[in-house]
Amino acid sequence: MTKDMTSGSPMNLLFHFTLPLIFGNLFQQLYSIVDAIVVGRFLGEKALAAVGSTGSLNFMIIGFCLGICSGFAIPIAQCFGAKQMEDLKRYVGNIIWLSVISAVVLTAVTVTFCRQILLAMNTPSDILESAYTFIVIIFAGIPATFFYNILASILRALGDSKTPVFCLVLSSVINIALDLLLIIVFPLGVAGAGIATVTAQLFSGFACLYFIRRRYAILRVSRDDVRPRGAYIKRLLAMGLPMGLQISITAIGSVILQVSVNALGSLAVAAMTAANKISCFFTCAYDALGVAMSTYGGQNVGARQKERLTPGLRAGLLIGVGYSILALLILILFGKPLASLFVSGSETEIISNAYECLVINAAFYIPLTGVNVFRLLIQGMGYSRVAVFAGVCEMTARALTGLFLVPVLGFTAACFASPIAWVLADCFLVPAYFHVLKQVSA
Repeated sequence: MTKDMTSGSPMNLLFHFTLPLIFGNLFQQLYSIVDAIVVGRFLGEKALAAVGSTGSLNFMIIGFCLGICSGFAIPIAQCFGAKQMEDLKRYVGNIIWLSVISAVVLTAVTVTFCRQILLAMNTPSDILESAYTFIVIIFAGIPATFFYNILASILRALGDSKTPVFCLVLSSVINIALDLLLIIVFPLGVAGAGIATVTAQLFSGFACLYFIRRRYAILRVSRDDVRPRGAYIKRLLAMGLPMGLQISITAIGSVILQVSVNALGSLAVAAMTAANKISCFFTCAYDALGVAMSTYGGQNVGARQKERLTPGLRAGLLIGVGYSILALLILILFGKPLASLFVSGSETEIISNAYECLVINAAFYIPLTGVNVFRLLIQGMGYSRVAVFAGVCEMTARALTGLFLVPVLGFTAACFASPIAWVLADCFLVPAYFHVLKQVSA
């Protein structure tokens, strides 16, 4: 079930590794879209706005969890590439401790301060309670988020991109079924959407654990492997924390931007929510490509095959650019019908604004390719701290747009926030990659 990415055509390796991940991410986004469609259609545009208003906060906290999990998997990929199986098992054992501690601490802090954060974000009063109900359930489910994502990240580090996909498909089906059950049959409102998401995540974690126990002798750790070791913990934190912080730093800009959009009213929030849900469906391909680049970089650095890094970079960029052109064409042609899925056809202002946001963002998907390919390759090479500065660039762009442009230019300015962020991040990442490459090759 593992895949050695230290030999063979980089294009073929990356394409075949990325394809299952894209498929799985699409299913993950599918249930997110179904959440929004069911909420918007059956609970109304204010409920849709309530769920959407928590998006940037959700991204900041859950993104931190995902970043930590991805970072913890980098030493696994490097050990696998170097065929250091004893060290690999010890890293897995220490990851268990760090994941449990991280999940408990993050859950306690976020659940405690959730309402205060929403108030500080100027969440409109007519959607505040619904927003709180939804996001506090998501934060209470952080242990389930860690459970699935740490296991999936370890599997991907070994080159297995198919098993996590199967688990995501299972999770998606469960989430969609629970959405319909808990919102339509048992009218739990936005709480039903939150419970469905957390429950589905928990099921996907157990599914991953089942496959690991059945198929991966390489991951069967002994009691000695689980013993905390300072050197291993230090390296795991050095990889995981910067990746988590990079996502959270990026999300701070999104939170500031969300505050500005909140000030435009619940209709603007609903339009942005619909656009973001559709955008996430299309941009999840870049997340998949980024995971592939991280695994590719980690295994090849571990195997001391540094000459394969730049060919892998070129292959990743070609895949991303081809997909970007296709995605732009689809959104230009079908953006409005897609936006109309979330609200009734009479909500013309929401649909028009959502379409505007979709097309503006899609026009800059090629710079987004660069962000994911360069940043995740740098992280896979073991330089997570360098990639943090790309997050600072994105945060700065979104924050300045939210603070100074949105109040003057309105909704259109908010649509340009992410494109500006991607271009600014690329300005840092491109030279940073060649700087890091010199250090690795030295």
